[in-house]
Amino acid sequence: MDAGTEAAQTVGWDEDGVRRTAAWRSGSGARPPKRVAPADDRMAADIAYKLVCEGTALLWRGDYHGARQLLAALGRRVDRKPPKRGATARETFHLHRQARSRRARVLGMLLVPLETTPDGSYTVPLRRAPDVGEACTEAYGPAAGPAGACTLVALRELQGVIGAHEWRRKGVPVEALGGDRVHPYYGVFSPVRGEYVDLVARAPLPVPEGDGAKAGPERLTAFDIGTGTGVLAAVLARRGVGRVTATDLGERALACARENVAGLGVADTVEVVRADLFPPEETGRADVIVCNPPWVPAKPTSVLETAVYDPDSRMLRGFLAGLAQRLAPGGEGWLILSDLAEHLGLRPREQLLEWVAETGLTVAGRLDARPVHSRATDPAAPLHAARAAETTSLWRLRPAHTPQ
Repeated sequence: MDAGTEAAQTVGWDEDGVRRTAAWRSGSGARPPKRVAPADDRMAADIAYKLVCEGTALLWRGDYHGARQLLAALGRRVDRKPPKRGATARETFHLHRQARSRRARVLGMLLVPLETTPDGSYTVPLRRAPDVGEACTEAYGPAAGPAGACTLVALRELQGVIGAHEWRRKGVPVEALGGDRVHPYYGVFSPVRGEYVDLVARAPLPVPEGDGAKAGPERLTAFDIGTGTGVLAAVLARRGVGRVTATDLGERALACARENVAGLGVADTVEVVRADLFPPEETGRADVIVCNPPWVPAKPTSVLETAVYDPDSRMLRGFLAGLAQRLAPGGEGWLILSDLAEHLGLRPREQLLEWVAETGLTVAGRLDARPVHSRATDPAAPLHAARAAETTSLWRLRPAHTPQ
């Protein structure tokens, strides 16, 4: 499901002696609250916290900045009880996830109204509210209903929409692209962790069988499985690969990747297609097939988390299962994977190697990179021990036997 896609649902509440209703919107798939009460700047944070913990959502009617202040105050109260540490890294991880889920649920109970403007955009009808029209249109598409139609959304989600708009507007500089910027869409994972991109930039390109050592990269073809922003496809194209097919299932990711490859000047080399993992059979085989699947085998709780959490390692196993048959003779599959799941006790290294062998593959080599994000160096960060030991690897995989 793309970000911003949800079934038509409504919320009802009593206000000023009148029964009111509005549409409900949640990009994370959260259910509409069963109880809603109006609130404004006169409400004390302790009272607000008690209400939201008891399951009553607060529809903000006061100053927009007052809502932001209340949200911060609610966050401080949630954080007074840090998650417990388990007896094992695995247990600590699950306790941490439970605490994050509760925090998201509590903070998601502070709501703001979105109204449809005459031009089909969005506005927040609160004092000192920012202009959210462009950000919400990017995330949700044109507003539905007549002018003045009301939709309720969690303030926390709206802040995420506004932040994503800024990421998209400014872009993320990518060192492997010479500092050129990739512009992520709302709901599409941003390449802020550059180590996996750098691995693709420096891994040795395979030499197709029969081409000789002096064959240039322009003779190579590549697939980028689960392309997201299209950054890895662009890196391969910039390295001179002659033809790259980038795949994804989400319409938002596909649009994002197409815009980025065009902006980076590689649209003549990179074709972005909708596919579940591998492109259609008529595309043929490729000399390089790269995939950076979600690295933690757990259930995602939001659209963005699908880039990190993969229940039962479904994407990872699907990539390995189909790889040998889609590689050209002499080609390689590049599996880019963090070993965080191993340090958390969620998937042992032996399991990964067993899947590789079971799918007719062999490991031709591996390149490693250590993460540089702040959670790997901050001893106070949750799961610090596992994150400090984390390594991201590019596994160079080849068929154990040449496919027929």
